[in-house]
Amino acid sequence: MNLQPNHEQIPLREYAERAYLDYSMYVVLDRALPFIGDGLKPVQRRIVYAMSELGLAAGAKPKKSARTVGDVIGKFHPHGDSACYEAMVLMAQPFSYRYPLIDGQGNFGSPDDPRSFAAMRYTESKLHPIAEVLLAELGQGTVDWSPNFDGTLEEPSWLPARLPHVLLNGSTGIAVGMATDIPPHNLREIATATIRLLEHPGSTVAELCEHVRGPDYPTAAEIITPHEDLLELYEKGTGSVRARAVYAVENGNVVIHALPHQVSPSKVLEQIAAQMRAKKLPMLEDLRDESDHESPVRLVLVPRSSRVDTEAMMQHLFATTDLEKSYRANLNMIGLDGRPQVKNLRTILGEWLKFRTATVTRRLQHRLTKVERRLHLLEGLRIAFLNIDEVIRIVRSEDEPGPVLMRRFKLSQEQADYILETRLRQLARLEEMKINAEADKLEEERARIEVLLKSPTKLKRLIREEITADAEKFGDARRSPLVEREVAQALDETDLVAAEPITVVLSKKGWVRAAKGHDVDAEGLNYREGDALAAYALARTNQHIAFIDSTGRSYSTPGHTLPSARGNGDPLTGRFSPPAGARFDAVASGGNDTRLVLVSDYGYGFVTRFASLLSNKKSGKQLISLPGDAHVLPPAATAEPARDRIVVATTAGHLLMFSVAELPELERGKGNKLISIPKARLESGEERLAGVAVVAEGSGEVTLFAGQRKLILKWADLVEYGGNRASRGGLLPRGFRRVDSIRTSG
Repeated sequence: MNLQPNHEQIPLREYAERAYLDYSMYVVLDRALPFIGDGLKPVQRRIVYAMSELGLAAGAKPKKSARTVGDVIGKFHPHGDSACYEAMVLMAQPFSYRYPLIDGQGNFGSPDDPRSFAAMRYTESKLHPIAEVLLAELGQGTVDWSPNFDGTLEEPSWLPARLPHVLLNGSTGIAVGMATDIPPHNLREIATATIRLLEHPGSTVAELCEHVRGPDYPTAAEIITPHEDLLELYEKGTGSVRARAVYAVENGNVVIHALPHQVSPSKVLEQIAAQMRAKKLPMLEDLRDESDHESPVRLVLVPRSSRVDTEAMMQHLFATTDLEKSYRANLNMIGLDGRPQVKNLRTILGEWLKFRTATVTRRLQHRLTKVERRLHLLEGLRIAFLNIDEVIRIVRSEDEPGPVLMRRFKLSQEQADYILETRLRQLARLEEMKINAEADKLEEERARIEVLLKSPTKLKRLIREEITADAEKFGDARRSPLVEREVAQALDETDLVAAEPITVVLSKKGWVRAAKGHDVDAEGLNYREGDALAAYALARTNQHIAFIDSTGRSYSTPGHTLPSARGNGDPLTGRFSPPAGARFDAVASGGNDTRLVLVSDYGYGFVTRFASLLSNKKSGKQLISLPGDAHVLPPAATAEPARDRIVVATTAGHLLMFSVAELPELERGKGNKLISIPKARLESGEERLAGVAVVAEGSGEVTLFAGQRKLILKWADLVEYGGNRASRGGLLPRGFRRVDSIRTSG
């Protein structure tokens, strides 16, 4: 016997594609994205509906949260209880929801740790009064009902929201291939914008933004996003919002009393403390958390002194901690057509108004149906009252009085049944007035409803009045002030270091260290065996230190990172990667605009700014070209090139002074000749440039060193050696014909 298979055979690829698409649509429509009508995801809608069914209205006594969660997962949402409870807690946290829907009693978490809420067996909850906006019209024929997961009950497909709740509390969610990040907004602003669009359907997004000025988070942190960016967000449906903490200066201390949405005070303190431990906040002495019930957020920062620029310090903290935070905005939601879409503000409010118009129409139609049915029954009751004796006779004498009543008085089945179910005393003479009064009142109501249903203008007026009433009842002032500010920038690393004087000491074998102060005897320091002083420079801890090797390459590092002079220091080869065989010959420091005279012992040099010596590469950068076996000499700083004088001396005792202005200012290169040295003597090494010094016109003096002897030349003495650049200069006195080095005195 041939049996037909009871299964379908399809390719695995097709099956996988179909299954994944089904799963994707389930995640998008039934889990992650809110519906534009009531602004709720299915789990939120089911929680609110289940609580209303449990009688947990705002005026009722709260019940254990476990009771609510049990009803939700047992009747409507067959998922994990912990996930359901977390969704419920989120709707009860005033620091998470702008307008909480649930009134929780017990530990529902804190701004410091929103997930620190107690287990559901300990907490109690009921609906918040504002939940009335979602539930008040539920039983008035305003929604479609669908079977629950097992088909034993029915649940609402949406809730008849009286306000655009999708924008009031916002929503976040991650679906498959899409996500939503809708920020919360102020109820009054949304209500007035909705009314504006209701009365003027042609309103643009820019006109609506006259009312909706921006998001309104549950905290009082400032929204610093420019108006143009917020307008673009509402026009495109995507963008970002930046919020910044609010602080005040009290008795010299900085007190932070409002943090951005979902920012933990303890995390902010941890971030600041980490910078303090890393010595990146020298201007801050202490910090403490003084938050309590009266002041939920009160973080106190104690500056090191009254001279600290608190504004600059806070700008740095805004840029490097969560005191300033950016939030992504993606107005993605399920529209009235059942499809997810990123919508702009006008589309959102326009679609919601269609939803609200349809809801109000259904509510009125439902009420009209009930009124007409009641009038129909009252009409039958009036007929029975006017013919009470005949009705009683028929009821007493007939086995089936219903059909007889219908034929005798031309009643409907419903009217006849209602008469037969009515108690006899309700047909007493005094009831006639009540019947007529009720009928008259219902006739008026029917006429009013019919007018509303036939007149779009009056229907709009009703919707506007209801929105206005809810805005007055549940609305409040904006919490997040809108203050346009520039995005904070972190301070440069050098600006974060105290400007303490140091002497940077470089040894001949390339070891470096930094001694505190400028009165350090660099030659008198202890050196490793076989090592000695090569060069030193006076600097500050907040400056960069530049090193020049024997190939003319320059390297730099922050001064505060150099090791202390208590030891022998660290080798520069651990910080930099110079060419093989190169040694470090010179060290310099200063501000970026500090001008330095760079020279080689071949007698060539140029003026450059200190910024030209800086390099962020371990391999450095080529700075000065060194011909032959030339070496770079310690650079000299010049403050006023137009007035300063350069003093150069050769190892053979020739001295020359000329204007700094005669040298070119270059970023790199060989430079120009400073003093004339015979080529043969230069190449043989018999005579080289011993050093360079820069003196101020009219007041400078230099010191020459020749072995153990030194010679101090004052301005009057130096004038005798003045001449043109690249000339031979004058010969020094006997005893100084073998110059070792030259330095500026003082």
